[in-house]
Amino acid sequence: MKLLLTSGGVRNRTIHDALVDLLGKPIADSHALCIPTAQYGHPLCTPESAWRFIAGHTPAPMSELGWKSLGMLELTALPSIGEGRWVPWVEQADALLVDGGDATYLCHWMRQSGLADLLPSLDNTVWVGVSAGSMVMTPRIGAQFVQWPSAPDDRTLGFVDFSIFPHLDAFAQNTIAEAEKWAADLGVPAYAIDEQTAIKVVDGSIEVVSEGRWRTFGTATTS
Repeated sequence: MKLLLTSGGVRNRTIHDALVDLLGKPIADSHALCIPTAQYGHPLCTPESAWRFIAGHTPAPMSELGWKSLGMLELTALPSIGEGRWVPWVEQADALLVDGGDATYLCHWMRQSGLADLLPSLDNTVWVGVSAGSMVMTPRIGAQFVQWPSAPDDRTLGFVDFSIFPHLDAFAQNTIAEAEKWAADLGVPAYAIDEQTAIKVVDGSIEVVSEGRWRTFGTATTS
């Protein structure tokens, strides 16, 4: 699986070009599934915000990029319909567009649904995350980002070996100083990224693509 881990979606030409490069073809020739599941685990998210993500009416461009086809994959429904039905949908998609919300809730349903187990076999699929949709691929998110009351801790899937502090400078509490405190408690390399930045990961190779501000902590790799 190829990863494009963003804070605020495909906001600029640099991130857009990185997405096209990962797809290996134009967005207009690519099929995508959007995953809104993380929204239901966060107290600030609502059914309206989930709809806005699917419909492409958010400040984080994802669904509205001009895909050849676009569908919704709701992870909470998958255990009740069986892998024989939903696995082909995922295997046929060029990209999975994964919205923000609570990363621990998303992690739970990725495991419960079986999607987490399927991901390593999807060599050519592009995972495009925004906020929690990116953070879920890391080993830990930090206690301050856990909003789901049933989360056992802040651990997530660990598909990459670094953590992500999103929305740098977008909110009053998302400062470099706060990111430094956050990173000090994690015990893993980390990145703080703003809305104009993404992290591209292919076969373990990490590249920051940005028209904005970002910073590394620990021994995070940059290129």
